[in-house]
Amino acid sequence: MSSQVLTRWDPENAVFWKDTGSRVAHRNLWISIPALMLAFSIWMLWSVVVVNLDRAGFQLSKNQLFWLTALPALSGATLRIFYSFLVPIFGGRRWTAISTATLLIPALGMGFALRDPSTSYPTLLVLALLCGLGGGNFSSSMANISFFFPKSKKGLATGLNAGVGNLGVSIAQFVVPLVISVGMFGALGGASQSYTVDGVEHSLWLQNAGFIWVPVILAASIAAWFGMNDIAEARASFADQAVIFRRKHNWLMCWLYVGTFGSFIGFAAGFAMLTKTLFPEVDPMTYAFLGPLVGSLTRPLGGWVSDKLGGARVTYYTFIGMIAAVLALLFFIPAQGQAGNFFGFLGVFIVLFALTGIGNGSTFRMIPVIFLTERQRAAEGQGEQAARQAVTDASKESAAVLGFSGAIGAYGGFFIPRSFGTSIDMTGGVSAALLCFIAFYISCVGITWWFYARKNAVMPC
Repeated sequence: MSSQVLTRWDPENAVFWKDTGSRVAHRNLWISIPALMLAFSIWMLWSVVVVNLDRAGFQLSKNQLFWLTALPALSGATLRIFYSFLVPIFGGRRWTAISTATLLIPALGMGFALRDPSTSYPTLLVLALLCGLGGGNFSSSMANISFFFPKSKKGLATGLNAGVGNLGVSIAQFVVPLVISVGMFGALGGASQSYTVDGVEHSLWLQNAGFIWVPVILAASIAAWFGMNDIAEARASFADQAVIFRRKHNWLMCWLYVGTFGSFIGFAAGFAMLTKTLFPEVDPMTYAFLGPLVGSLTRPLGGWVSDKLGGARVTYYTFIGMIAAVLALLFFIPAQGQAGNFFGFLGVFIVLFALTGIGNGSTFRMIPVIFLTERQRAAEGQGEQAARQAVTDASKESAAVLGFSGAIGAYGGFFIPRSFGTSIDMTGGVSAALLCFIAFYISCVGITWWFYARKNAVMPC
């Protein structure tokens, strides 16, 4: 068997973890993180590209632009459903390398398409859907990393993988405005586009938004193929993993993850376009990267605090904070003839992003604890072999739930931008959308308290 396939993996064994496990697990984590960062960068490319399309000569309506920001989340969320189950089938090393390499498709496609402002809108929609390949990678990446770490360290490990990986959103929103202002690829990159501001002509290379990622994707794919490992004991068929669809807590955690990660990715996708719509005098790309940056940095914090205090308690208070933040947001947006306050709007959004990051970490800490506890309860009194099998089954089930809940949660990246667009079309503002978010967060508070956080809860975690 290949040396890249680990035939023995027992992270809960303290001696094994100290002698071998920790070193191998962390090597896989450090390769996984940059690969996931790239996936998030590709997934969220349209959130920054759309605000520059008019400068490059593309003539599209606000509603069409909101569709371009929303579709990557729709396709990414759908792909996550399938990606959730692929690591135990193909192996984490193989699938990480392959799925990272597929990011070349949207990166190159956008590079060539954005050189020409006559590119049709349906072509742009297809490219937006293809950027969902980046979104799909999250579920397989999180499922893979969860296999490597013991229960006591899963919160921080998955928090680092997802949190630093989420930085790809901020990186894209920070890097793209810089690279599209320079003809860095010369004749290979294609000619520039021109636009005029206050009588002064400027040049733009919008195609660089796609081309810039190509060499980095190649490097990350090679690193994953040669540097990561597959775990033999983590192999499972789809049928083995499909048991999660009969687990009540799978569906409850999906609901909560829509509230945390769905909010993070939805706000990240829609923030720049929302800012341009509500505050047209503000350059949204000056600030768009800040919220996702803060949310990404707080995700490992959410996992770490949850390791200490319990994921349910952290999740419960996070949702209460999110309700308060959205209520505050209503006071700073333009409405009923009021001009609004951009810096109040920005400040509250940054707080909201921070809370989503903490909630992302805390919910993903809850999942392994829930399924290990559930399987151990079922194996009580059946002997040592049953106890060991319970740990193995819990590892496979929690990995599948991590991936599947990540898939369902990602639909928030579609519904939030579309909610903003629909609310503006129907009411002239976004207040209606924000009120709907508050109602949803209230339901998340209730679920978290009843099932996980209250005294004598069904599954304290």
